[in-house]
Amino acid sequence: MYKNKALVLALFAILIAFSAHSQNNTNSPYTRFGFGDISDTNNGEQRAMGGVSIGARNSNSINSVNPASYSTVDSMTFMFDLGTSALMSRFSDSRGAVTKANGNLEYLTLQFPLAKWLGFSAGALPYSFVGYNFYHNDTTYVNNLSTQDTIPYTRSFIGDGGFSQVYMGLSAKFFNHLSVGVNAYYMFGTINNYRDLTFSSTSGYTSTTEANTLKANNFRFRFGAQLYNTFAKKHDVTLGFIYEQKAKLNGNFTKATTGVLADTVPPIYGFETPTIYGLGLYYTYDKKLSIGVDYSMQQWKDAQFFGKKDSLGNRSKLSIGLDYMPNPLGRKYSDHVHYRAGFNMSDSYFNVNGQNLPKNYGFSVGVGLPLKNSSTVLNATLEYGKIGNVGLLNEDFYKLTFNFTFNEHWFFKRKL
Repeated sequence: MYKNKALVLALFAILIAFSAHSQNNTNSPYTRFGFGDISDTNNGEQRAMGGVSIGARNSNSINSVNPASYSTVDSMTFMFDLGTSALMSRFSDSRGAVTKANGNLEYLTLQFPLAKWLGFSAGALPYSFVGYNFYHNDTTYVNNLSTQDTIPYTRSFIGDGGFSQVYMGLSAKFFNHLSVGVNAYYMFGTINNYRDLTFSSTSGYTSTTEANTLKANNFRFRFGAQLYNTFAKKHDVTLGFIYEQKAKLNGNFTKATTGVLADTVPPIYGFETPTIYGLGLYYTYDKKLSIGVDYSMQQWKDAQFFGKKDSLGNRSKLSIGLDYMPNPLGRKYSDHVHYRAGFNMSDSYFNVNGQNLPKNYGFSVGVGLPLKNSSTVLNATLEYGKIGNVGLLNEDFYKLTFNFTFNEHWFFKRKL
């Protein structure tokens, strides 16, 4: 048994190192702005419920969004959650449409008890994703004595990278109705953005490339609390809270231009992550039907971006979801399958050409499939989302997420 434990922990450490270098899982041109696409760090089960997580308190699931949830872990259970995804995005504007697809290992988390009243969790999570590659062809006109030359050129925009984060968290129960917790994060990574202006070799004009690089790291803390109670044996209610103070990014932004305007700009400092707070309510009836709602706010408007505030906008998010399991005490396999659905609506935290984007929204459905003769569960989630508007660029995406939640009974003594 101890060999199996050592193998699992070694595998977990290797996968954390791997995930830190496998961040790019998007093709969206919108990731040019801000720090890219900010992750909500939901696990597969929560994504199927529209992102509901702040009030979620489940002994069979790892909820890294609210650290207060760790104390619900069973006193003899070790849990390990691995999530992967595949993404297909369709981008369209007045000139046409294009479809792109990719996939990635997304997150790794583990959880186990330190005492009956104290839970521990750790893992590797994404913070943001940057990934795009698009271009457009155009022409310019140059007057040359008595003639006018037509000069074709291509503008290209390429970006990659993102920020990763590893965390450790503790959660403690008090008075059988209150749990509090804290996550400590270390965030790190690099974002690269390139802009090219390319002329043909016969035009006589020199092509130019601008390379922008943002490197950053920091420590952050998130605090969580959950108030929970059971009424009339069948009604479980949890009220959850999270809070995260804004934090300075220890890093710098550099710009280098090659070509006709070769130049290097000295490093620019002054970046912060936002203050975050959220509230969630989660209700379960008779261990069968769960309904949850979350509201969260990321105050990007008050965070420094290139040394200034008000460069970004606040991002609010509303999530609603449900989970249904036919019969927790049933003997048939189908009695223990989870059926999930959800909806969310959020703001973009950046603007495009001075314009605020309309609300983003998403729909999701999913199932939780327990493996026979095991406590391990395979969760599958399909999400549809929409970003942008008709006046700019529309992004419609489908995201398929698979995650395995492994449950092992480690903390007990075998009888001889």
